[in-house]
Amino acid sequence: MKNILFVCTGNTCRSCMAEAIFNSIGNMTDVKALSAGIMAFDNSVASKNSALVIKKNLNVDISNRKAVQVNQYMVKNSMIVLAMTSHIKDILQKNFHQFRNKIYTLNEFVSLKEDIEDPFGKSIVEYEHTYSQLENSILLLVNKLKEDMGID
Repeated sequence: MKNILFVCTGNTCRSCMAEAIFNSIGNMTDVKALSAGIMAFDNSVASKNSALVIKKNLNVDISNRKAVQVNQYMVKNSMIVLAMTSHIKDILQKNFHQFRNKIYTLNEFVSLKEDIEDPFGKSIVEYEHTYSQLENSILLLVNKLKEDMGID
């Protein structure tokens, strides 16, 4: 099994949504998404709006999902590490410099420009926008993995 690791700040919004989206629409037998945060707090769970948007769009319940702090084991054992912003990518490359060649931003990896901004504390509309951004980028990611890298 190959892992793709999505990383955001607290692992309660963007990266856990990305994990759920990839695992729901990826349809890849040998690839699984995981997620973590660079500043995750123990026992924090997916934000209410993240859980609502994922339930509405994918019929998957992430409301009790616990945040995970990114660590060397996760980075080492992932095929690629996809940060939500260039700032998070920079932190990951600094902290896990021996693995910097497999750390990208999600959008950089799929040849898009902008970062996936944090909707934390914002309205459900912002979370829906973030979901749409993530879904679009992850569809491109799945195609790239299948076509360019021969993974299915």
